Amino acid sequence: MGKDVSDRTFSREDRQRYREKVQRCLDALARMLTDDVFSFPQQQMGLEIELNLVDEKLRPAMANSEVLEKIDDPSFTTELSQHNLEINVPPRPLAGNEAVDLERELRTTFDNADTKAKDAGAAIVLIGVLPTLRREHFDPRWLTSNRRYTVLNDEIFAARGEEMVLHMEGSPMPGGEPERLRSYAESILPEAACTSVQLHLQVQPDDFAAHWNAAQCLAGVQVALAANSPFLLGKALWHETRIPLFQQATDTRPQELQNQGVRPRVWFGERWITSIFDLFEENVRYFQGLLPVIDDEDPIAELAAGRAPQLSELRLHNGTVWRWNRPVYDLVDGVPHLRVENRVLPAGPTIVDVLANAAFFYGAQRALATQERPLWTQMSFQAAEENLYSGARHGMGAQLYWPGIGWVPPDELVLRRLLPMAHEGLRELGVADAARERYLGIIEQRCVARRTGSSWQRETVAQLEQRGADRESALIGMLRRYIDLMHAGNPVHTWPVW
Repeated sequence: MGKDVSDRTFSREDRQRYREKVQRCLDALARMLTDDVFSFPQQQMGLEIELNLVDEKLRPAMANSEVLEKIDDPSFTTELSQHNLEINVPPRPLAGNEAVDLERELRTTFDNADTKAKDAGAAIVLIGVLPTLRREHFDPRWLTSNRRYTVLNDEIFAARGEEMVLHMEGSPMPGGEPERLRSYAESILPEAACTSVQLHLQVQPDDFAAHWNAAQCLAGVQVALAANSPFLLGKALWHETRIPLFQQATDTRPQELQNQGVRPRVWFGERWITSIFDLFEENVRYFQGLLPVIDDEDPIAELAAGRAPQLSELRLHNGTVWRWNRPVYDLVDGVPHLRVENRVLPAGPTIVDVLANAAFFYGAQRALATQERPLWTQMSFQAAEENLYSGARHGMGAQLYWPGIGWVPPDELVLRRLLPMAHEGLRELGVADAARERYLGIIEQRCVARRTGSSWQRETVAQLEQRGADRESALIGMLRRYIDLMHAGNPVHTWPVW
């Protein structure tokens, strides 16, 4: 989705040519998979973290262009809304003490960026959904001034033909009743409220299906363990409100198409796969092109000339189908490779929590992907999808299905089954014992404490309201304390509530 889009409208001919070109790209990918032309020098990880900007009153600061100028670091870039930034971490090996080194680097980079952001009257916050967002912050004028965002917004609304509807019922606050949200939006900016962490893992083509299936199995556990998005537009909603919000904010389907079972563009999927080709082929078969931009490359001719094609149209189309575990085709110095992009995690609460979430995912994914009897042969795909929504709605209070155990809370599932597997998976990946014990130890203690970013936010707001604060004041007070603890850097399971 980083590709620039020209300042023009798209004709019927553009869309027809784009459909044909995407199919030609798909044919080229099939040949490449058959011929095994992909690079795999070593197991590498990558990381993207989306960030929020706030002003001195802790409201969204619509200042990303000015903040980027102050930061002056190419690893930072814009995101959809003017109150968003993103940091892209260059790929690196998983083995050794790389995670510990990365934690140190990220802390320094984050602190330096926050200091420079203050020169622009802003501060950076690592959180899944900024709790001080209001409806006016979804006004189209707050789209980042990049043509691709405007065109994407226009195309989604043209396909939908009406306003976006945001609607969900929350998990009750401590001692409270479920709260409900029903709101309308005239832009896709509610998507910008969903600030996430994206984990990338480079894999060999023959191993892709096992790693993707394993990631799908883990999605519900991940969001339950890492939930950090409980508030939206003043309402206490899901523990990980990003999950339903992202789907609703990019939904090209009016109600009638939803009733017919047409697939949403934010999609868990519908089956276990046997090849990465399955996912790209589903994208092409089920989803219309939102941004039908065509280049001059003939991918088949590039292959015939002994060069790896860019597959620009297929990659751009893939960027407008927001799978929670997305397939990625990319090139570095003209050499192609494949990645699994895991997209279920929220940002924050701290850098060390982000690294702990990553270590758990990579370790458990590795262990599941290399089992003699794959877990997904014992578990329906629908059960994995239900786990995602249960974990997102209820956090540590969810009940998740797991083969051989049945229905179990996420903390019990992790402590009994998945944490030992994650340890073994990281050992197999060559991760140093100190790094493995540091980050998986945080996951263990989070499960013991049953404390996530979401539960801390909810409990803190509940206490402030019990002391007489209204919801808006309680959210601001909670966020101020959150930011202090975020900068202190201790993992969220140690955060006090008062």
